Amino acid sequence: MLQGTMSALKADDPRISAIQSTIRVVPNFPKPGIMFQDITTLLLDPKSFKDTVDLFVERYKSKNISVVAGIEARGFIFGPPIALAIGAKFVPLRKPKKLPGKVFRQEYDLEYGSDCLEMHVGAVESGELAIVVDDLIATGGTLCAAMNLLERAGAEVLECACVIEIPGLKGRERLNGKPVYVLVESQ
Repeated sequence: MLQGTMSALKADDPRISAIQSTIRVVPNFPKPGIMFQDITTLLLDPKSFKDTVDLFVERYKSKNISVVAGIEARGFIFGPPIALAIGAKFVPLRKPKKLPGKVFRQEYDLEYGSDCLEMHVGAVESGELAIVVDDLIATGGTLCAAMNLLERAGAEVLECACVIEIPGLKGRERLNGKPVYVLVESQ
């Protein structure tokens, strides 16, 4: 079983500081008071982008994971290469009305509003082992919604995987003890 407070920072891996240095913080976006963690600058650095994916692959390659669920939109950046590398399927968790056919739907609160995630009915089978991938854990609302969708379909969520965590927003506390693995922490 994985522990609930895992962070790559403790591993003292030199790739972590390089990744952290590529993340831009944009004050007052998308609204006043928010310090937006912009990973698009990380994506402009091929080595840091690859190292980010590699760190997650190294963690999950021997865990028998069959589902990598990525949260729209930035979970779509990291999730597919992780899924391909570990031999799992990628399941997109989308914003409302983006998926055709029957969907599971889960509403949730954000740091600066509310939103909803949807997943195709049948995308995940009962008993499958899953991870949830996103760029950031802030208040934990999005990750909770993602885990609820997967668990309603019968999957077991092993862990959430995020590039960045904002510890001051206490998102981990909303996850009911579910482990979160993060690469970098931000203020």
